[in-house]
Parts: sequence; structure tokens; C-alpha cells
Amino acid sequence: MVGMHTVWLKFIICAGVIFFAGTRIAKYADVIAEKTGISRLWIGVVLVAAATSLPELFTGVGSVVFADAPDLTVGNLLGANSYNLLNIGLLDLLHRGGPLLSTIGSGQLLAAVFSLIPVMLVTIAIILSGSGILTWSIGNIGIFSIAIFVSYCIATRVIYKFEKSKTHSLPAGRRSASTRKYSQYDTISLKKVYIYFAIAAAAIVASGVWLAYIGRELSEVLRLSQSFTGNLFIGFVTTLPEITVSIAALFIGAKEIAVANMLGSNLFNMTIIFADDILYRKAPILQAVSPGHVRSACVVMAMTALIILAMAAGSRRKFFNISWYVPVLFILFLLGAYINFVTGR
Repeated sequence: MVGMHTVWLKFIICAGVIFFAGTRIAKYADVIAEKTGISRLWIGVVLVAAATSLPELFTGVGSVVFADAPDLTVGNLLGANSYNLLNIGLLDLLHRGGPLLSTIGSGQLLAAVFSLIPVMLVTIAIILSGSGILTWSIGNIGIFSIAIFVSYCIATRVIYKFEKSKTHSLPAGRRSASTRKYSQYDTISLKKVYIYFAIAAAAIVASGVWLAYIGRELSEVLRLSQSFTGNLFIGFVTTLPEITVSIAALFIGAKEIAVANMLGSNLFNMTIIFADDILYRKAPILQAVSPGHVRSACVVMAMTALIILAMAAGSRRKFFNISWYVPVLFILFLLGAYINFVTGR
């Protein structure tokens, strides 16, 4: 068995590569967003989120194709979603002024609601498959995986149309104002941006596949289940690009991108299950994973519901620079981590 120090060294190196490449991807994706003139919410939910979620995607591919560890990929995706929601609380702590979720556009609420749907589908699929009630599939791809993919397509389309209708209703002066603050990108050619973006994405791909093997070694060294290892450790590493991007976006005043990146990543992460299901040929992937993932999914749903409530409530006050929903987010996250630790040994 691989030594513990060796495994942790691999883990740290892989995390460093993902952190750096994820930062580059975010920057170049933001340049593309500016030059295309598409809504920054939609860019955050779709383009930036997909780019920063490449570690989850290729960790999943590595887990099911090379490591034969479906529990690791599903645990990673649910763990990454809980970290992303926790990171919204971190962003709120860094945000000066009122509660962060009260200063963003109404389209974010739409994105949050849509991000809840695929997690509900995952939960239902695992419960029904575990009880033997429902095992339908199409070409060895579970019907719930297909439903998750369809829900993602519908969500991105609805958000795009919603943001487009809002943009068209604004005066021309206000439409152009949002792009002027990103004028520092004017000197960067779009051709170079695509090249740099591709290089950073390739680094993410290689690191994601490698991370699948590291996750398996971690579960063996720490004597923990693959679902717990994927949920806690691998979920943390693969969300490094998201939090890096969002903090950078917050500091330059792009609050819409900062929050949309987190919510969009949660949407995209669940869609990865559909891609993993295509590649995993032994059975529909949600029928092959541990029922313990239901606990993780319930935590993600509870945290998402809290974010939705905070957006809808529209509180304008903080107490000691802390919004009311932040400590609740942290409590839910820690509760979920503790339950997974106790039941996943």
C-alpha cells in the first residue's frame, strides 16, 4: 500500500495545479464574457462554472473509467456542491456592506432554484434504486441521469432568456456601463485568450484524472469509504478553482459572477453524473452507488434551500459583519461532514 506521506504529497501537488490552472481559466473566461457582451450572470452560471468544474468532470471520468470507483465520483460531486454553498457564506464574510445575497440580481434566485432540482433527482434515484422499486434505463443510462441532463439544458435556456429580456429593457447607457469597468481586457486578443484557456483546461484535465487515483489511495490509507473520501477531501480540492474565481470576482466588484459561479457549478456538477453514466458500463451509475450518498444530498438540498430563503428574504442588515444565513450554512455543512465521517468509516 502507498505510504501516507506520499499520498498527501500527491494530493498537495494536484491541488496546487488545479488552483493555479483554475485561476487562469476564470480570468480568460471573464475576458470572453466581456468581448461577447453576454450577460455576466449567464456567463457565470454556464461558461465560468463549466470551466471551473472541469476538475469534477475529469475526476469523475477517471473514477469510473480508470479507477472503477463510482462512489468516489458521486461523493465528489455532492461534496463539491456543499463546499460551493459554504463558499457563498465565505464570500458574504468578505463582502463589505449589506448581506451579499441581497445585492445581486433576481436571476440568481432563478439559478438557485434550478440548482436544487438535479440534487432532488439524484436523491430520488438512489432511494428508488436501493429499494429495487425503479431500475429503468435506456442503453444502460439511468432515466434519472437523463432527466438531470434535460433539467440542466432547460435551466440554462430559461436563465439566458430571462437575462436577455432584462438587458433589452435597460437604457443603452446602463447596458454599456457594466462592461466599461472591464476595459483592462481591451489589450488582450481573443485568439490568445482561447489558446491560454485551452492550455489551462488541459492542465485541469490531467489533474482531474490523476485525482481519481489519489482519492482511491486516500480512502485506503485513511481506511475510509470512497463516498466519504470523495465528499470531503476530493470535493475540497476540486472546488478550489470555484472559490478562487469567486473571491477574485468579488474583489473587482463582479458580485454577479462571484455568486453565479457557485450556483452554476452546482448545476453543472450534477450534470456530470449523466456523462459518468454514459462511461460507466456495469450499470446505471446511480444504481451502483452507496445509499449513504442520500445523506450528503439532503445536506446540499438544505443548504440550497437556505440560500433561496436568504435571497427571497432580502435582508439588508449584518450583525458584526455576519449575515444571519452564514452561521446556519456553516452549521449545516459541519453537521453533514460529521454524519458522513461517523457513518463512512
